[in-house]
Amino acid sequence: MSGPTRLYMSMSLDGFIAGPDDEPGQELGRGGGRLFNWLDDRRGPGVNGQIYGEALATGAVIAGRRTFELAGRWNGDHHDGVPIHILTHHVDADDVPPGSATFYTDVETCVADARAATGDRAILVHGAGAAQSLLAAGQLDELEIHLVPVLLGAGRRLFDSHPAELELVRILEGRDATHLRYKVLPG
Repeated sequence: MSGPTRLYMSMSLDGFIAGPDDEPGQELGRGGGRLFNWLDDRRGPGVNGQIYGEALATGAVIAGRRTFELAGRWNGDHHDGVPIHILTHHVDADDVPPGSATFYTDVETCVADARAATGDRAILVHGAGAAQSLLAAGQLDELEIHLVPVLLGAGRRLFDSHPAELELVRILEGRDATHLRYKVLPG
C-alpha cells in the first residue's frame, strides 16, 4: 500500500501562503517570511522538529512549476535525493530539470509515478497550484497546514475555488505554529 499524498503548507490565519508580490528575489512576498519562523525549531526535539522530520521522511515530492522555479529548482534535490515531480502546463523540449526532477502535464500520471517511487512512504506536496490540481483530480489525500498566528492581509491564497470536505485527524501545538492535519474526504 502506498502512503498518502500530503500537502505541507504554512499559512497565515487569513489564508495566505505568501505575502503580496511573491516573485524571484522575494519568493515569499512582502512579510511572507513570517510564515516560516516555526522552522527555527526544526532541528529540536519538540513538535516543530517532529513535523519537519515527518516531511523529510517522505519518499517523493510533487510541486507546481511556479513553486519549483521560485525555489531555484531546489538545485535538483529537495531532500535526500527523492524524486521530484513537477506539474506544469507546458514542457519545453530543451528545458531539462536538474537532479531527480521530472516535468508532468498530466496529474494522474504524475501521482502514479510518485506513488511508484515512494513505496509506503507519504508524498510531500508543495505549492498552491499543485494542491489545487491534485484536489480537483481527487488525488490529494491529506493537508498538513502549519497555521501561523499572523494576518498578512493580502498575498497568495492556498485555495480559492475547490470545495472539499475535510476531517481533522491531528492537532499539534508548536512554537509559532499550530500544525493541523486533515484527511480529504471522498466527495
